[in-house]
Amino acid sequence: MGDSLVTAPSREERILGIIETARGKRAKFRDERITMAHGAGGKATGSLIEGLLAPAFGMSELADAALVDDVALTTDSFVVKPLRFPGGSIGELAVNGTVNDLAVSAAQPLALLLTFVIEEGIATEILEAELRAIAEAARRTGVEIVGGDTKVVEHGKADGLYVTTAGIGRADPRARLSPRSVRPGDQVLLSGPIGDHGITILLARGEIDLEADLRSDTRSVYPFVEAVLDVAASGLRWMRDPTRGGVATALNELARDSGLGIVLHEEAIPVREAVRGACELLGLDPLHIANEGQFLAVVAPEGADAALQALRSVPGCEEAAEIGEVRTEPPAMVLVETSFGGRRVMDQLVGDPLPRIC
Repeated sequence: MGDSLVTAPSREERILGIIETARGKRAKFRDERITMAHGAGGKATGSLIEGLLAPAFGMSELADAALVDDVALTTDSFVVKPLRFPGGSIGELAVNGTVNDLAVSAAQPLALLLTFVIEEGIATEILEAELRAIAEAARRTGVEIVGGDTKVVEHGKADGLYVTTAGIGRADPRARLSPRSVRPGDQVLLSGPIGDHGITILLARGEIDLEADLRSDTRSVYPFVEAVLDVAASGLRWMRDPTRGGVATALNELARDSGLGIVLHEEAIPVREAVRGACELLGLDPLHIANEGQFLAVVAPEGADAALQALRSVPGCEEAAEIGEVRTEPPAMVLVETSFGGRRVMDQLVGDPLPRIC
């Protein structure tokens, strides 16, 4: 019998194997106390939701909205600080954020319920300004405010104002989205530049000595989603608005749930220079920064070009880009091909670098 040659795995293969094994384990929640990191949208949030909350209710599949027959339902809470910031405010954010959770579930937004938690002592003019912002945002997005609730809490208990929403939409029969429908070769599309919202909020707090001409990207993404549905609904596999935890966390969740690998092309990802500069100064990655007016879509290769052109044809989405693709390897991981020809693993957000951003 002849000798056989066994090739030792490379260092990269060993590291990827360790990561794959770790990610194959079911999430468990072992923390003794809740911290701000549990609300940041990254690993700690995933541990809280998948290891504690979802099992308590027997939930096995999580999404931005739940479908009951042809009705889409979603809920969200907004605790952003400061209440007003360049490009938007908590009221506008509440409408757009809820509408977007419906939109990326391939549902037409129809109506909203609102609950206000108002802190004792807040100036009436501040509350009135947010009511006007909500009404205007609802008008622009075509949804109706149909009801809600109001609570007032003691001074110092709510940072002025919190807003909780419930959104109702009509599911689009042309698309049925699921991580399980994603296939190798599918293309990853991004609607526009990332990181604007998170960095804008950070600068608005005045906590760092940095000036930049930035505005939050808060807006409804439904017109962009509708454009994709019109030309590529049959090949549309999955969508998500990358809010807390950013693009990296959203795509890591997709990779894990689909069992496939996602490879991003760093040079193709649109990032404004002001965002890139702020992230370099603070040691942050734009892929981890929250967005409030962008969305990700995974589209079958035969429909990707048409979907991208449809996106770019809608005003406000001219910088949409194809940023990566789905592959079989490495399973359940996101890799970034850098501009220098190397590759790096892009993990979920760890910790809470930008608290209270939405």
